[in-house]
Amino acid sequence: MTRPCAAILDAEGLRLTADEKAFFREADPFGFILFGRNVDSPDQLRGLTSDMREAVGREAPILIDQEGGRVQRIWPPMARKWLPPLDFVDAADDPVRAMYLRSRLIAQDLKTYGIDTNCAPNLDVARADTHPFLRNRCYGDDPDTIARLGRAVAQGLLDGGVLPVAKHMPGHGLAIADSHHDLPRTDLSRDELNAIDFAPFRALNDLPMGMTAHIVFDRITSDPATLSAKMMGLIREDIGFDGLLMTDDITMKALSGTHPDITRRALAAGCDLVLYCNQPLPDRIAVAEAAGEMSDAAMTRADRALAARQAPKPLDIAATEAELDALMRRGPGDD
Repeated sequence: MTRPCAAILDAEGLRLTADEKAFFREADPFGFILFGRNVDSPDQLRGLTSDMREAVGREAPILIDQEGGRVQRIWPPMARKWLPPLDFVDAADDPVRAMYLRSRLIAQDLKTYGIDTNCAPNLDVARADTHPFLRNRCYGDDPDTIARLGRAVAQGLLDGGVLPVAKHMPGHGLAIADSHHDLPRTDLSRDELNAIDFAPFRALNDLPMGMTAHIVFDRITSDPATLSAKMMGLIREDIGFDGLLMTDDITMKALSGTHPDITRRALAAGCDLVLYCNQPLPDRIAVAEAAGEMSDAAMTRADRALAARQAPKPLDIAATEAELDALMRRGPGDD
């Protein structure tokens, strides 16, 4: 039996095209990721996730970014609307409990459509000059508080049958540039990074999956973390994360080079999987070919991560919503 391809890929539209079905059947990507363009109606979305798994012949993980706020792919009436995480935390009387309940309800929404992996918690530490693309997606500016909130988010997702993905390893809060367009850099000392930015990831190093940051830590290496063997070693050894590690989207402008070349560099550096999004079918084919099959180590981590997918625990939705509303000084979805 062949191993899955070391890539997570997306679909162009609301259902798989015949060409996409054939490609996914042949390439066998490890998993899939969804965007807003893939969402129209409940039946349509359930059909798409079913098509994806049917194409590869297994219960492949299907990911989404359902953080709340700007980064939310499914909206009312198909899913609850949420404040950006930082605003939500600021509005909650008991932020840890509120974030748990929020994540438990998000998981309930996602499982309705066959989605079993959410790219959260965001463990980046917000700074005064963190770029706006990231700042209100953070949970705060104190590493210990972020770790507690991140644990609550992860547990809420897991209790709802959804795998969490810790991001952006080993810390993206120092970014004063938007990595979708530019390559952020920082020259902070290793001691300060260990005490602040790396700390939440170390505290949650037992989570099943993680996502890298496209940022350069100049005092450690001149390469972006996603493409640096030195940074992968830091994540694995110093931070102690032995979960399944995927790149952030390698099409972001922070990374230079052809997409197949970036794919090979990321995997050679030590990433287990490449995330590749929003590109035409021929480009997806080229990246899948460059990625090849998952390594022995990646398969071991993948098996362990997928084993963490459990059936959702029972949930009294009305009681959960009522408890959450009581914790909020303004509504969970208020602007």
